[in-house]
Amino acid sequence: MAIELKEVKTKKDFKEFIYLPEKIHKGHDKWLYPIYFDEKKLFNPQKNASFRVCDYKMVLAYKDGKAVGRIMGIINRQHNELFNLKNARFGFLECYEDSEVSHALISDIENWGREHGMNKIIGPFGFSDKEVQGLLIEGFEYEPVIDSACNFSFLPKLVEAEGYAKELDCVIYRFPVVNPVPEVMDRIFDRVTSRKDLQFIEFTKNSQMKPYIMSAMQLVNESFSDIYGFIPMTEEEMMGLAKQYLPLLDPRFVKMVVKDGEVIAFSASMPNMYKGIQKAKGRLFPFGLFYILRAIKKARSVNIMLGGIKPAYQKQALDLFLTLGTIRSVIAAKMDYVDTHVVMEENKDMMAEFKRYGAFLIKRFRVYQKAL
Repeated sequence: MAIELKEVKTKKDFKEFIYLPEKIHKGHDKWLYPIYFDEKKLFNPQKNASFRVCDYKMVLAYKDGKAVGRIMGIINRQHNELFNLKNARFGFLECYEDSEVSHALISDIENWGREHGMNKIIGPFGFSDKEVQGLLIEGFEYEPVIDSACNFSFLPKLVEAEGYAKELDCVIYRFPVVNPVPEVMDRIFDRVTSRKDLQFIEFTKNSQMKPYIMSAMQLVNESFSDIYGFIPMTEEEMMGLAKQYLPLLDPRFVKMVVKDGEVIAFSASMPNMYKGIQKAKGRLFPFGLFYILRAIKKARSVNIMLGGIKPAYQKQALDLFLTLGTIRSVIAAKMDYVDTHVVMEENKDMMAEFKRYGAFLIKRFRVYQKAL
């Protein structure tokens, strides 16, 4: 049966592109619906500032009139110029287990990249590291983790069949909560937090965090500058991110270190809300937001969503306050474990930090590459 490729141009195409994954993943209990309110903004050039610095192509694949796959090609001109690259990206790839469909989609974006003078393609990768990146290749048995890939196991095989090889791996670790915390860790915690030149802040209300949010976002720009694919956030993006996540943050699981009014280290975690998102099917209304908030209240674990330490302070054990402080709060909340955010496997210091607390790997994601 012939495969028809169609570039997304109309509102109808756009809607098909957005909602196709939930059709492909019907009955897949380890798949997490996107929050469609955010998804519609992500793919909208009028609402997502990333489109201003990117060329793009959104494609749907059809068989016998039925949508059976999608892909997006991205050329981030800003990132390429910054690092003197000629990279195209493919992202947001979804299809059924059909090699003809995956071949047609991937080949189309490869050709598009060549037409734009690119000599390499990586993916899955979005506009920047802020979107879901890579394909899940290990840990399919674990429940989904917010802001990470939860594809079927056949998808990496389809990509590899197109000649793609590893570019980099990212991982998620799980901290089992141990109560009580080893005494030696408590002693180090007390020593670190006894410093008089720093404020070690833990919160009880969301309103207490507001004065520090923009400083924390600026710290992300500074501390993430060497992260693969990272593009510094604009002030507009910082405000958007703060507006998006501040209402969902539980102040018990936000830790900050402040010096002279400036955030020099922070960690923000959220109770795991995946069950609520699944029940809501990614829709906030009419009842989705209620399901999500109820899931937050009943959560047995937290996800570390974001964090950073100012480079000049990265060897001063401030990470111990952030990590152990979060673990203490999880113990106080009578929860069971902490899942990290997605971390590059090459970050050996962070890997060592995870293992210090008895954390173990639960998920591995792979970003692929291919010469054009």
